Amino acid sequence: MVDATDGTGGTERLPGRDRRRFPGISSRAYEHPADRSALVALRKLSGFDTVFKALSGLLPERSLRLLFLSDSVRVSDQQFAHLNSMLRDACYILDLEKVPPMYVNQDPQPNAMCIGLDEPIIVVSTGLVELLDEEEMRAVIGHEAGHALSGHAVYRTILLFLTNLALKVAWIPLGNVAILAIVTALREWFRKSELSADRAGLLVGQDLQASMRGLMKLAGGNHLHEMNVDSFLAQAEEYEAGGDLRDSVLKIMNVLPRSHPFTTVRAAELKKWEASRDYQRIMDGHYEKREDDKETSVADSFRQSASHYTDSMKNSKDPLMGLVRDIAGGAGDLGGKLRDTFTGGRSGGPGQSGPDGSANGKDDPGSAER
Repeated sequence: MVDATDGTGGTERLPGRDRRRFPGISSRAYEHPADRSALVALRKLSGFDTVFKALSGLLPERSLRLLFLSDSVRVSDQQFAHLNSMLRDACYILDLEKVPPMYVNQDPQPNAMCIGLDEPIIVVSTGLVELLDEEEMRAVIGHEAGHALSGHAVYRTILLFLTNLALKVAWIPLGNVAILAIVTALREWFRKSELSADRAGLLVGQDLQASMRGLMKLAGGNHLHEMNVDSFLAQAEEYEAGGDLRDSVLKIMNVLPRSHPFTTVRAAELKKWEASRDYQRIMDGHYEKREDDKETSVADSFRQSASHYTDSMKNSKDPLMGLVRDIAGGAGDLGGKLRDTFTGGRSGGPGQSGPDGSANGKDDPGSAER
């Protein structure tokens, strides 16, 4: 049993767990490279600093805290004690200085979030509590603790506020254009931050199968006997590789309004990380420490992110990424590639059939069978 600060000046007794602990771990140890680069890009967005500074002073954080205090159930030793035990355990494993307050909110939609400007608050819905078993829930609470350690709560809170604001001013001509630009950038970052938090959830739960089950339940409900992890991951493979350029564009359009990545993609990313050397190094006790965060080079973060995107593009099976590789490699007849992709035909060069099925545009009855 270990003591931890509970944020009220007292101490709480932590449950004993046979899990590895990561004293002083920095969020850099588990952050997805895309999370870092998206946040850097967000901060460089024109007008973001101005909006951020203004909103930091205007957002009704006290009102937000009072709202959950008055209309939700605060997790403690007396209320949702099993969740309280998991929360303290997660904070102990990730070595958080304070245990954030956590609330259970009546909502049939499975959901969880970490919000707050000065100090993070974790909120989980009743739909999520009822959907997940203990180990699956442990991974989710670790996920939210990872958000808290990474400092994601601030940007998540601003995203919630701006999303609501954009809806309120949508009737004003051009009134929400600037807001939507920042909301879109925030969503792009937040989708990447979810991949980082999934990794934190795995470090806390240290049970990949529980993390996989939780993601499957978010996608298909509480019907595990009808689902299969390998088949679920195969969906992610099919999603990435399937279709043509039109499907690639549709994927982008589908994901833009979302705050979270698709569940199959999250599962595939997490499984890939669990099998990586980076994960094993952390589990062996070799990881970046918070005490070294101030000495971290921004240029190094950029290089790591650039390397990640280069590798992703090189290994991606998505048709659009394949086209980008061709462009970067100086592939010829780019116009023909684009036209043929969207028309289903083949380039009409010498010895090939043209769009009308003829050889070089001339009549050739046998060309359709070539």
